[in-house]
Amino acid sequence: MDEFTKRGYFDPQQAQEVAAVFAAHGVEYMFIGKGGAILLGYPAATQDVDVFPKRDPENGRRIVTALRQLDFQIPDEVAREIVRGADFVQLKNGPFDLDLVFAPDGISSFEAARERMVQVGEFPVASIRDIIASKRAAARAKDAADLPLLEAFRQEYEQKTRGELRTAKEIAMEKTETKKSFVR
Repeated sequence: MDEFTKRGYFDPQQAQEVAAVFAAHGVEYMFIGKGGAILLGYPAATQDVDVFPKRDPENGRRIVTALRQLDFQIPDEVAREIVRGADFVQLKNGPFDLDLVFAPDGISSFEAARERMVQVGEFPVASIRDIIASKRAAARAKDAADLPLLEAFRQEYEQKTRGELRTAKEIAMEKTETKKSFVR
């Protein structure tokens, strides 16, 4: 990957690198933002990788270790912010730009979002509805043009994937039902 691609726009290879190292270190997270929407199939570009990690000191330590393995230069002060779960930590001193969003606008909690999260290959991705809710609640001018496009994508995505993709909550409920049927 050339330097322009790394610094210019989000590339799914960046998401693959994050997913692999986070899985290796047991980080609890999901992709969010426009990058998350792109992983769901939204036809657009963005400049960074947005990740919604679980706010927990141990998870934060795993994030720091994982990102340092990806060659992010994380000073001790920034590492402390990550471990304590600062609302927003922007990293521009690594192989690509990465935002850690521990408290995305419009989403009540990581646990609630995890119940609606979808798994796309190796990528845990916030639901398209959570991605839209977060962008709407942030009320940033740069998101205003994207919101109608994201809504149109959501409608098409939900129609196309109805019955194909299941949320984490649906998968857990199916496992519970399967266990119950074996006990009978």
